Amino acid sequence: MKILTVDIGTGTQDIFLYDSNLDIENGFKLVLPSPTMMVNRRLKQSLQKRTPMLFTGHQMGGGPSAWAIEEYARAGIPVYMTPSAATTLNDELDKVEALGIKIIGEDEAAALMPKVEHLDLKDFDFPLLSKTFADYGVSLDDLSAIAVAVFDHGNAPAGVSDRQFRFDYLDERIQARNSLSSFAFLSNDIPEIMTRLQAVADSAHDLPCPLVVMDTAPAAVLGAGFDPVVSARRSRIVCNVGNFHTLAFRLGEKGIEGVFEHHTGEIDLPKLENLIRKLADGSLKHEDVFDDMGHGALMYSDEIFEFGKDDFDVVVTGPRRSLFDRQSETGDRISLRPYFAVPFGDMMIAGCFGLLAATAEILPALAEPVQRSLRGGGGRGTAPWDVNP
Repeated sequence: MKILTVDIGTGTQDIFLYDSNLDIENGFKLVLPSPTMMVNRRLKQSLQKRTPMLFTGHQMGGGPSAWAIEEYARAGIPVYMTPSAATTLNDELDKVEALGIKIIGEDEAAALMPKVEHLDLKDFDFPLLSKTFADYGVSLDDLSAIAVAVFDHGNAPAGVSDRQFRFDYLDERIQARNSLSSFAFLSNDIPEIMTRLQAVADSAHDLPCPLVVMDTAPAAVLGAGFDPVVSARRSRIVCNVGNFHTLAFRLGEKGIEGVFEHHTGEIDLPKLENLIRKLADGSLKHEDVFDDMGHGALMYSDEIFEFGKDDFDVVVTGPRRSLFDRQSETGDRISLRPYFAVPFGDMMIAGCFGLLAATAEILPALAEPVQRSLRGGGGRGTAPWDVNP
């Protein structure tokens, strides 16, 4: 049984092909540029040519791609976008048009394609990944499931903060089912408000198997829990330091006890330590993060999480985890003791392991071999050369 997991961030897309016949450490993996970075680099190359640009496709991750599209428009070069592609920049299309970008229909876009440079926007490109694996002699024709993680603010109504809207959604999911896997959905069960998750499903045509989609941060935190040192602790605080967002979950025997999410670029060491300590003692308030231009905070327990009971205080994962391991510009150093989780020997694939665990919960028919592998018993010592790829 094979499951393709793809964790799509701002800097990279991290890919792990699970095979139940292999020890999990022998699964094939890739760390590639993220789709938003691929769009950014393509536009940087085209900018000097001043070629008119047409964007079709679906909503995808913003950040680098959005900055490059806006730079293109500011340069006075004609930019055309179909409505679905334009939501990459803003769900309110009048704000996209205010940037000097022309919104056009699908028929007009088809007529325009021969005259302009064209980019089809999407976060998940299964044909490209399938070709990449095929070039190495590995087929994806026999997958049992595909799982993809992206970060989704949700489609906030006009006048409502994206940051507040996301945290209202997080609260609703946790209240409904207090589990990290509550942020994962089969493609036909995605909430209407989660438009980027839906865009992943819409862009994935003719897949050979079911598709599961999930938010990136819970996937990373869930995956970090498969580090043997972390899994031995019933209560823990796990902090995922991403390229754009830093999120920390406080987890206990009953599930999620608290969470905060901030923008990584807005955090220094003293600020991060203060937030984690407030998360631990139950005093953290939503406005502590939201009023500092972060996303927000939620607390579900006023009990105190005690530091000093283990040989570390906080579990750390994410591509910018070195924030915990260096002095700030002012010379401050965090006093909390971090443990850098390495589930199955690879921090960068933590989100993929979380996706794998969530998929096993959503698709029970796949659960037994996946759970056996995640417990360390999968593959039974089989090596890649013993398996038909």
